[in-house]
Amino acid sequence: MEIGLSTFVETTPDVETGKVISHAQRIREVVEEIVLADQVGLDVFGVGEHHREDYAASSPAVVLAAAASQTNRIRLTSAVTVLSSDDPVRVFQDFATLDAISNGRAEIMAGRGSFIESFPLFGYDLKDYDQLFEEKLELLLKITASEKVTWQGGHRPAINNLGVYPRPVQDPLPVWIGSGGNQESVIRAGLLGLPLVLAIIGGSPQHFAPLVELYKKAAEHAGHDASKLPIASHSHGFVGESTEEAAAKFFPSTQQAMNKLGRERGWGRYDQTTFDSARSLHGALYVGDPQTVAEKIINLRKNVGITRFMLHCPVGTMPHEDVMRSIELLGKEVAPIVREEVAKWEKENEGKL
Repeated sequence: MEIGLSTFVETTPDVETGKVISHAQRIREVVEEIVLADQVGLDVFGVGEHHREDYAASSPAVVLAAAASQTNRIRLTSAVTVLSSDDPVRVFQDFATLDAISNGRAEIMAGRGSFIESFPLFGYDLKDYDQLFEEKLELLLKITASEKVTWQGGHRPAINNLGVYPRPVQDPLPVWIGSGGNQESVIRAGLLGLPLVLAIIGGSPQHFAPLVELYKKAAEHAGHDASKLPIASHSHGFVGESTEEAAAKFFPSTQQAMNKLGRERGWGRYDQTTFDSARSLHGALYVGDPQTVAEKIINLRKNVGITRFMLHCPVGTMPHEDVMRSIELLGKEVAPIVREEVAKWEKENEGKL
């Protein structure tokens, strides 16, 4: 069971002061957070790609590369790369370069993205949303599989037996599929035999168990060994010294960020009741003391089948020192509890899973 983190490098106004941190400062803080995550023994850190004012990381590979030379073992991934509006050749080159700097620790998490700002920015039509992703994923996988590539599609100039460099340390460079819970994307990942990441940020995580089974069935149908395919989840959360402290620190910025998105997307108002319900044992919010958060992650492993858990923190802008303390607690206290309990449970259920 791998434990890690993800961030969108948020730069929303401070809830109390209204002050907005600069993009430059927040990017430097995230590099410090990645370095700490490595030091406390966490397995993976993901940085999301966005192209809007309240998220500072439009180029995750560059941010991750800044941390790569200061870390030793933590895996470094996008979360996600908005592949539909990017060029697969450049995506591969960027992450192959990151793989070289980190000596084989880079990953690409490819997704459609839940925001659409990159489409007009790079000159793409939203009516091609699905076709763009399918076509560009096909090209990316061809590049990871072979040094020389021949390919033709409808939205990008053809490539005729050209090399793509540099080549990565890992062969192949890992490509994960990020999904918000869409059946089609889950089936696609399974058929391709690619690792799956589920964004579980609302409702009950238990409801994602059928999607995991659908993914495994699709993989087996295509001849892949489903038991060897990693399945990750990405969920909002925060670890504090006590559950009360964690909830008090995490709620204000989360409420502000979720209500801002809610106004853009027509969601209902996010309030204290919504927050408290989501941080119950069967909710999708991982907020509490180390034992509480560990118990929820273990529950997710046993009931949904997740093999990698990524805590998304912060949601909205929080004090950097609070985020750093949460990372420390996740690595030093939560992860050991989870790893020990999951190892014991897997041994007891050997041959049944």
